[in-house]
Amino acid sequence: MVDELYRIVQAAVPGTTNGQVKFACVMNEAEPRLTRVEGNDEDLKRMAAKNALNIGASHVFVIQFKGAWPINLMNALKFSYGVVNLYVGTANKCKVILAETSLGTSVGRAVLGVVDGQSVNNVENETQRQERKDLVRKIGYDFG
Repeated sequence: MVDELYRIVQAAVPGTTNGQVKFACVMNEAEPRLTRVEGNDEDLKRMAAKNALNIGASHVFVIQFKGAWPINLMNALKFSYGVVNLYVGTANKCKVILAETSLGTSVGRAVLGVVDGQSVNNVENETQRQERKDLVRKIGYDFG
């Protein structure tokens, strides 16, 4: 599956094949209980692997990149045969909420959800609205 994630990123995100966009795809396997790693940047591969190991749940993947936006990748991931849920695509700090249970002689973990960024506390003004519109145009995701 990690190889499929690698191919999805390459196909969906412009700049990955020429090295302009750096990325790492990792996936935790239930059996043989290890984290599989692919990518085009060693630092991101280490960072993504560390994050996946910290999550510790099986059949969870982490993709990290520089030089692109999560929005460029979300739809392509949703159409992958191995992807059941996407919890977050963000540049914000986030926290993964986990459940842990006994599975015979070992422990199992599951992702219950992800807290993405801080709580909102205001409604955008006209300047912020224009900044938002400019940003989505810049990243090529303009709804009109």
